[in-house]
Amino acid sequence: MSKPGPISAKPLSGLLGATLSEAFAKQGFAARELVTRWAEIAGAQIAAHSEPLKMQWPRPVDGQPVQPATLVLRVEGPMALEIQHSSDLILERVNRFLGWNAVGRIALRQAPLSRRPRKSVPRAPDPAAVARVAATLDEVADQELRDALARLGATIKRT
Repeated sequence: MSKPGPISAKPLSGLLGATLSEAFAKQGFAARELVTRWAEIAGAQIAAHSEPLKMQWPRPVDGQPVQPATLVLRVEGPMALEIQHSSDLILERVNRFLGWNAVGRIALRQAPLSRRPRKSVPRAPDPAAVARVAATLDEVADQELRDALARLGATIKRT
């Protein structure tokens, strides 16, 4: 019997890179980094309330210079006016990131962002509350089980 050869695991980013690039190209993005690094490009304040949807490139006309694209941003409703006022700053940052004057204007679409909100990490129960609940669990013989039930009870009483 022969031994199987070494398994060479490939990073997921390497396998999906071409597929993702193709999907972003359909939305007009020359590079997916504009979407994936949006917080770095636009800044945390702007990125918290907006995300790039697509880039619309005008149709080329023979003999005319290439016109810059329109960057379409999805913006949360109340922040649209604020981001509209910051559009010159956003244009400057995007063009600096891309290395050329690729974007000439910004169009806003008001809609909820597609990012899922991050789940908050539950805080630990109050030690005094855990001790009060543990005092009522004399009948439980297993110490680890008693501690777990005390934490559970304190957490339930907190909410």
